[in-house]
Amino acid sequence: MQQAALTAPSTDIIQTDRETVWHHLTQHSQFEHSDPMVIVRGEGMRVTDATGREYLDATSGGVWSVNVGYGRTEIADAVRDQLVTMCYFAGTAGSEPGARFAARLLEKLPGLGRVYYSNSGSEANEKAYKMVRQLAHMEGDGSKSKIIYRDRDYHGTTFGALSSTGQFERKEHYGPFLDGFVSFANCCCYRCPFGKTYGSCDIDCAQDLETVIQREGPETVGAVVLEPITAGGGVIPPVPEYFPIIEAICRKYGVLLHIDEVVCGLGRTGEWFGYQHFKVQPDIVTMAKGVASGYAAISCTVTSESLFQRFKALPADRLGYFRDISTFGGCTAGPTAGLVNIDIIEREDLLANVRQRGAQLMDGLQALKAKYPLVGDVRGVGLFAGLELVQDRESKQPAPEQTAMAIAKDCSDQGVLIGRTNRSFREFNNTLCLSPALIASSRDIDDIIEALDGALMRCG
Repeated sequence: MQQAALTAPSTDIIQTDRETVWHHLTQHSQFEHSDPMVIVRGEGMRVTDATGREYLDATSGGVWSVNVGYGRTEIADAVRDQLVTMCYFAGTAGSEPGARFAARLLEKLPGLGRVYYSNSGSEANEKAYKMVRQLAHMEGDGSKSKIIYRDRDYHGTTFGALSSTGQFERKEHYGPFLDGFVSFANCCCYRCPFGKTYGSCDIDCAQDLETVIQREGPETVGAVVLEPITAGGGVIPPVPEYFPIIEAICRKYGVLLHIDEVVCGLGRTGEWFGYQHFKVQPDIVTMAKGVASGYAAISCTVTSESLFQRFKALPADRLGYFRDISTFGGCTAGPTAGLVNIDIIEREDLLANVRQRGAQLMDGLQALKAKYPLVGDVRGVGLFAGLELVQDRESKQPAPEQTAMAIAKDCSDQGVLIGRTNRSFREFNNTLCLSPALIASSRDIDDIIEALDGALMRCG
């Protein structure tokens, strides 16, 4: 990747950033001896920093968001025009783009019937938890309010979302957490929590949900929340039998099935939503990130029509409705961008591209696994992949986080940005994460594999 000479304006913006901005997930003492990265331009799959250096972005904006790539003028133009016409009104009223996007989105979600708007994935999940708990109180005595979550899954940064997150280091120092959130086993076959092998097990990781429901008492459990594919917890797809078992258990005990599609939604895996690979019908689906490909802030809590009707049937007194609001859930920029985002995915047949380029990516990663003992496992679906690093394949002892950090830095030095599990676990911060935009070309995938090849050779 090329690097332009450092200019005075770029020097100014780097220094201004250093003096004024509190970055996410960053220990700022590092900026005493290095500059913060300031991204100033993006086009297609590539971004340019304030020094003029260009990078191939294999992270879709760092957190799996910019699904259709940078520089989409038709999204920006549509948002601009809408904001001039009507920028905002509280969500107690509707808007034209809000109604049109909800209808368009529901076409991609058979079996679901209502869309509730808010701003972020964390907030979308909070709305779902509040729905579950309000129904527990309005339809019963409040006891059926527990939320069961899966180990290694991540659901956001608010206290409710963190209370339902199965990642120790993301939660450390932020307790005490909320009552009524209970975990069950993760579904990582590579590190089976039951010490078994797929093909000779009873899908114990799914069956564990029933064990936890029975232990807690079915009358106390309102919902289970889980990602279709564990994302920041190590890119962990479940086996095909997993979700049908989960759904059957939910139906048996009257537990709502809530699937968090914040990362996988809107094409990341080669289907519109990740759960659609697994023959399952959720009651609630939450989404953010790729809904508008990062061009506007939007999240959605989508429910079945039957769940909506349960609220509609509540007593028509001052408490008999879903008493919630999201201030910027009323902004028209998000649904406007979402409409154009769907147009682009359909017009450019990006789901097919994800499947094709995803197969190429997995082939390349498997070749790296064959070449480097440091790579213990390769996992993923579509343009969503993880490489778990180990010190020893036989024992599967995790590689230290510093190794993953070094490989990510080496790739960055080569001009390719990759992700990794970042201070999430005590010992499993050892997975490199790849999530290039849905527009990735064959050459882009080759460049990503080439950068990883060099980094693994130098850092392994």
